[in-house]
Parts: sequence; C-alpha cells; structure tokens
Amino acid sequence: MDPRTDNELLQAHRTGQPGAMEVLIRRHHDDLLRFLERLVGDKTAAQDVFQDTFLQVHVSADTFDPSRRFKPWLFTIAANKARDLLRKNNRRRTLDLSAPVGGSAGSGDDGQTRFIDLMEVSVIQPQDAAQRVEVQAAVQAAIQRLSPSLREVLLLAYFQKLSYSQIADALEIPLGTVKSRLHAAVAAFAKAWDSMNPVPSAAASAPRQPPPPAPSPPPPGLP
Repeated sequence: MDPRTDNELLQAHRTGQPGAMEVLIRRHHDDLLRFLERLVGDKTAAQDVFQDTFLQVHVSADTFDPSRRFKPWLFTIAANKARDLLRKNNRRRTLDLSAPVGGSAGSGDDGQTRFIDLMEVSVIQPQDAAQRVEVQAAVQAAIQRLSPSLREVLLLAYFQKLSYSQIADALEIPLGTVKSRLHAAVAAFAKAWDSMNPVPSAAASAPRQPPPPAPSPPPPGLP
C-alpha cells in the first residue's frame, strides 16, 4: 500500500512521476464508482463518468489547490460530470439519517424501519441473498426518484460520510443549503419508500421481513 497521501500522489503526478495516478484511481475506485452508480442509476454510464472524472483530474491537476483535500475535489468533478450526463439524457426522476421511513416493523428501538437500515443494504450480509437483492433494488429505485441535487447530497453524506462543510466545498454551495438539501433529501426518500412499500392493512397477509439490523453510522460531522 502506497503511504503517500492523496495530495502527495497528485503532486507526484503533476511532476511526472509514473504510477501516481494509477494509485489514486485504485484508491478511490470502489467508493467513487458506487457513488456514481447510485447517482446516475446505471452501471455502464457510471463507468463512463468515472473515466471522464479521472481524465478531468489529469487535465486539471495543475489547477488543484494543495491546501484543499483531494477527495472533495474529486467528488466535485464526478458530481459535475454526472450532472452533465443526466442533463444530456434528460433523466430527472424534522428528519435525519435515523428518521423512520414507514412501512412494516423494522429494527429500530421503536420497531420502525429507519433510513439508515435501508441504506446499509450495500454492506450488510442477510442470510437470504434474494431478499438482499430485492431490498437493494428497492432502495435504488427510491433514490432514483430524487432530483439529482438531492440525490448527490444524500449520497455524499451517507455513503461517503463527508461532513457538511466538506459537502459544501465539494458542491460549491453554502453550508445552510447543504443542511436544507439533506433534510429535503431524506424526506423525499421517505416519501418514495412509503409509496413503494405501503403499510399493510390488518386484513392483509403478514408483511415481508424488513432489512436486517445494521450498525448506525454517525450523521455527517458538523462543520
């Protein structure tokens, strides 16, 4: 494992040292590709945006401010490339990350399914693989109902665990806008999830099993 920081690797690439960019690509491959797949809703398109993102990193390397962190800058470029793709294809489709999202009984202390339980499906390992695939597909479908601006802030906050200030930096928006968008994004996700997973009536058959419990990650850090 290369001990150099992202900023050191980018500087090495700027000075022509071979292999530095390859290390950066490998280091951020999984996180960035997962983010892009959720954002654009298509694996092939996400791969294209991923490649375009690192091509832009190469082209813009000399403009990078070394006093900033590399990862927010990288995700700024990726989010912008994804927005361009979504515009081109015309594919617009009091809460927090622990808020209940309705539906059948879940794993929270009050028996409700929570947003964090649903979003953890990408890392948990339920015994029933078919159920895991079903829940992942449902979560992705709910995410795709969000507007791109809400979707990207939600994914940066949850999957990439960037702080509010880092998201503001990455998306080049005010801190207050980050907080209001995140609030709106979780509310929109909850509404979409409820519409796809209505609470069963008393006469209905037993509800399907909710996602299994998962550890709750901390919400985005305060600035």
